[in-house]
Amino acid sequence: MQEGSLGCLFCCPPLASPGVAPADFGQDAGRLRHRPTAPADPLLPPLNTPTPALVPQRAAERLPRIPLLLLCAAYVLPGLFGRDPWRSADVTAFGYMASIARGASAWWAPSLGGLPADGALLPSALGAASIHLFGGWLGAPLAARLPFALLLVGVLICTWYAAFHLARTEAAQPVAFAFGGEAKPVDYARAIADGALLALLATLGLLQLGHETTPELTQLFGGALFLYAMAAAPWRARAARLAVIVALPVMAMSGAPVIALALAAAGLLICLRSRYAQARAFAPWLFGAALLAAALASLLGQWAWRLEAPRGLWQPLQLLLWFAWPAWALAGWTLWRWRAHRFHRHISIPTLGALVPMVASLALGGSDRALLLALPPMAVLAAFALPTLQRSLSAAIDWFSVFFFSLAALGVWVFYLSLRTGVPAKPAANVMKLAPGFVLERDWLALLPALAATLAWALLVRWRTGRHRHPLWKSLVLPAGGVSLVWLLVMTLMLPLIDYARSNRALIERIATHVPAGGCVAAPGADRALIASLETQGGWHVVADPANPEQCPYMVIERSPREPGATERKGWTRIASERRPTDREDRVHVFRRGAAAS
Repeated sequence: MQEGSLGCLFCCPPLASPGVAPADFGQDAGRLRHRPTAPADPLLPPLNTPTPALVPQRAAERLPRIPLLLLCAAYVLPGLFGRDPWRSADVTAFGYMASIARGASAWWAPSLGGLPADGALLPSALGAASIHLFGGWLGAPLAARLPFALLLVGVLICTWYAAFHLARTEAAQPVAFAFGGEAKPVDYARAIADGALLALLATLGLLQLGHETTPELTQLFGGALFLYAMAAAPWRARAARLAVIVALPVMAMSGAPVIALALAAAGLLICLRSRYAQARAFAPWLFGAALLAAALASLLGQWAWRLEAPRGLWQPLQLLLWFAWPAWALAGWTLWRWRAHRFHRHISIPTLGALVPMVASLALGGSDRALLLALPPMAVLAAFALPTLQRSLSAAIDWFSVFFFSLAALGVWVFYLSLRTGVPAKPAANVMKLAPGFVLERDWLALLPALAATLAWALLVRWRTGRHRHPLWKSLVLPAGGVSLVWLLVMTLMLPLIDYARSNRALIERIATHVPAGGCVAAPGADRALIASLETQGGWHVVADPANPEQCPYMVIERSPREPGATERKGWTRIASERRPTDREDRVHVFRRGAAAS
């Protein structure tokens, strides 16, 4: 497989690349000795600043591929099986996909209960195509999640390759030792790429949003693919050109044309001021991809301005602190330690790639879904902090990860045992108060991956607390492993409870006792998540547009009982008021057409 291929995360490509002439420069010959590598690519001079990275060859050890594959599988697969779509964005997006798949709306104009979609045609088409192909034997919810799981895998692959290509430049290479023994360029680049992948897996914000069937995951894939295209442009011209032609239109057709064009503008700035001839030659392709993205967004009506000023700066800052942890802290350290190299491509590309989504998040009132696009470039930045971390800081990260994630895993096991055996009794009692009516069914199959993950965590902690101090990526193994461990435990042991609390199935089952199956239900002004649940889980034909003249024998209104007129409708009789088991205020009132009760 060729080096530029995105299909193999674990390829070991050679350093030499056609068309890239190696450069040699000397600096303080008595102390430093630079070997020929790829030429540095600053936007501005100078080239004579030594890098802050001191990496011996033993530190450039690559992460074993089988454990890395298992770690990625433990991150991607949980949450894919055995659950309903969750409210609200997840089930809403699934509702549009299911509507297209069953022929209730057109592929180019998805609708839900008669209400048109507000954009993002590509994700709806992907989910609908998967439901059409695999829904008959996998079920519609699982079939709809399949392409999005593959998109998440693509994000991981693109992030790895982007970090690998950026770490190959001369400006990113560690200082060469006077008597040899420094890390080889390819080994160093591979270790940096492993660190970037671990940093992305360790971020908290990717957990839920990365496992939903929402347009933001498609946007994330487009952003990661753009990051790869910018990084690989001097090395694999054809792959980079193909990637950027796909990346920007994908983002535009997924509801983010403005962010796509902003990334293109930032990329053009880097390419036009680059010393790489290949990067300058990449600029026309980048400009063409931007034009294509703008044309597709205009043709499909994807331009939507939803600007909203944030309520102060504390809310966006608080979101960033937990959403991008720990990548933001390491990325900040990178910007400080590599500040003399801020105009080189291994710093400038991920910096601008993260800055654009962060500005978009602020413009959208502190949106976490816009901030999601900043995670891959932030993870790449975080990886370049690894060669400069002090041993004390690395030890602090390790011990914090051991304490925090071990305690979190223990908490999940305690809750599970309480629900299963009643010992201890208080956690189960608290769950019954928050989710009345929940019954934990026996599913011994969920215990197998949970026990395996817990054992793997114990072995990982033992390995890290041993004498393995040399690998460059060692400081991110425990954060990434801890996040994957807790996510897997929650999505196996606690999945029935979370599914009961976060899906609308229990509510739909209660409504079904009052409304005949297959009938017509009016839902004027209802939340789109409820409309999607009524259609996909209840099987009713829903009319949500108040102006639609179609007459339905039943109607549902989602209001609090304290709202004026919530339980009264002229010409309708209220026959029931139901609520979700985990809600205390909002209720869904069910009406039947006919004279009001006197």
